[in-house]
Amino acid sequence: MSRTAQTFAPPVMEARRWITGLEFPADRPLINVSQAAPVDPPPPPLLAEMARLVTEVPETHLYGPVLGLGPLREEIAQQWSEAYGGSVAPSQVAITAGCNQAFAAAVSTLCDEGDEVILPVPYYFNHAMWLQMEGVRAVPLQTHAGLLPDADEAAALIGPRTRAIALVTPNNPGGVEYPAALVRAFFDLARARGIALIVDETYRDFDSRAAPVHDLFGEADWDDTLIHLYSFSKTYRLTGHRVGAMLSSPARLAEAEKFLDTVAICAPQLGQHAALWGMRNLTRWKAGERAEILDRRAALEEGIATLDGWDLLGCGAYFAYVQHPFDLPSNTAAERLVTEAGVLMLPGTMFRPEGDASAARELRIAFANVDRAGIATLMDRLRAARLR
Repeated sequence: MSRTAQTFAPPVMEARRWITGLEFPADRPLINVSQAAPVDPPPPPLLAEMARLVTEVPETHLYGPVLGLGPLREEIAQQWSEAYGGSVAPSQVAITAGCNQAFAAAVSTLCDEGDEVILPVPYYFNHAMWLQMEGVRAVPLQTHAGLLPDADEAAALIGPRTRAIALVTPNNPGGVEYPAALVRAFFDLARARGIALIVDETYRDFDSRAAPVHDLFGEADWDDTLIHLYSFSKTYRLTGHRVGAMLSSPARLAEAEKFLDTVAICAPQLGQHAALWGMRNLTRWKAGERAEILDRRAALEEGIATLDGWDLLGCGAYFAYVQHPFDLPSNTAAERLVTEAGVLMLPGTMFRPEGDASAARELRIAFANVDRAGIATLMDRLRAARLR
């Protein structure tokens, strides 16, 4: 069996097939809350800078350093050191073609076929897909109230082939923001057991907390345990330009360089220059984007509270994760909502291992592209839905 045949079809693409050939009237357009990606282009100042880069900076059209542009690595190191109250050096930063590639690179430096990585469930499906294609076993760690995982329960799952625990905070798909003490507990566990802790913070710029969300970068030799992942896609609307980051030890990044050079050679140069310009010039704009997302989160929480039979399991950043009231499995309910409510969202079956009974009642709502008025309309449609 081929590597790709060992995993499932891309969930977002599968959901898009549900709307193929369908027409939605102008007075009742489709509400698409299936994917966590900005639908708008970068802000005008960044677009202008990108146009300048394309016409005036020849290196944007050439190969660059495999581990990324030096000035971008330096900027990340400086800003991360300040934001987390810790110490990050440019040599501990690599630039990748998106955060998914950062995860793939990290796993490739850690795992051999037959090894294991612990994933809290519900999990980000692309993490599970990559592990399966690598021949690595994804070990599910059940979450509890607030969709929070427990480090003691994770400890019981660690075996001789365990190479890492992977966390996502704010979480995809659950939205929940992991408390600093929880992240610390997982770091201490990973260090004590000689495994890595991968922390994917793709949505860190939309965290509701003002204080540093953890203090791991202040830990001496943090890079012997922590592998931090980040994406510029959401923050600066650079999804199509594929720019992410992986922070770890220089020795691990040297191993990751082999992977990156083989699959992409380097992250796109235009996207890297754009990310650097955004970091230096769009602080106020980014704060406005965060405020808007937090307002939409509040609107979603308020709306779900008005729906009979719906239960909000987690909410934050771009996502709400809910239990639905329908007497149908979630994959059937999600597909039926397209035609009966004009709503496209993803079922819990796409975020849990096959056979996990919890998935049948769960749905993910990616609300970041829907404003307050749109969220009110979404609630009206869900309130009126009668699926049997």
